[in-house]
Amino acid sequence: MERSDFDRHAKKYEFWYDDKHAVYESESEMIRKLLPVSIAKNSIEIGVGTGRFAATLGFNYGLDPSENMMNIASMRRVECIKGVAEALPIKSSSMENVLIVTSLCFMDVGRAFEEMHRILVPSGYLIIAFVDRNSALGKEYNKKTAEESFCWNAKFYSTEELLLMLEEHGFEDTAIRQTLFSSLDSISKPEISEEGFGKGSFIGIRARSIKHE
Repeated sequence: MERSDFDRHAKKYEFWYDDKHAVYESESEMIRKLLPVSIAKNSIEIGVGTGRFAATLGFNYGLDPSENMMNIASMRRVECIKGVAEALPIKSSSMENVLIVTSLCFMDVGRAFEEMHRILVPSGYLIIAFVDRNSALGKEYNKKTAEESFCWNAKFYSTEELLLMLEEHGFEDTAIRQTLFSSLDSISKPEISEEGFGKGSFIGIRARSIKHE
């Protein structure tokens, strides 16, 4: 997806979550269980979009390339920064926690992980939440990458691939949870997430940044 597409589809993005509220609640519950006990003031969601997750989960900063998305996030009292994950306009070792929800598939993951490792304090946490490429939903989305407005040009990853990449970029002590065990249209009430991966389509990984002097 081109950066400008996010500007054009900001309202459609909002409507999707309104329409799939039980899905949103399921995803939020899973992420919440991966967060530290308390969220430090210097915590940021990368690819904040309209700020739904940042505002709900207590992240005070959000970064996004889309002005229209950030305008909505600002109304949710998220302090927004314009930028991209591959070149974060943020000081090194300045953030306690970094969150990415669903937007990893639009990033150069290697460069993004390098940047997130740079801005995190030693032993800071990176929490990523994504659709596993090998899941039922991941396979469905992969078929739509050439046509759907929110899937076009997306690159989905498996949990195993991301675990390996996290290790390669200076992260360890991973914790993993999963949710969305049914098709999206059949989820009418929030699901309770489980540890591990392989059953649910939506996966969350928490990893700690390791920095050597």
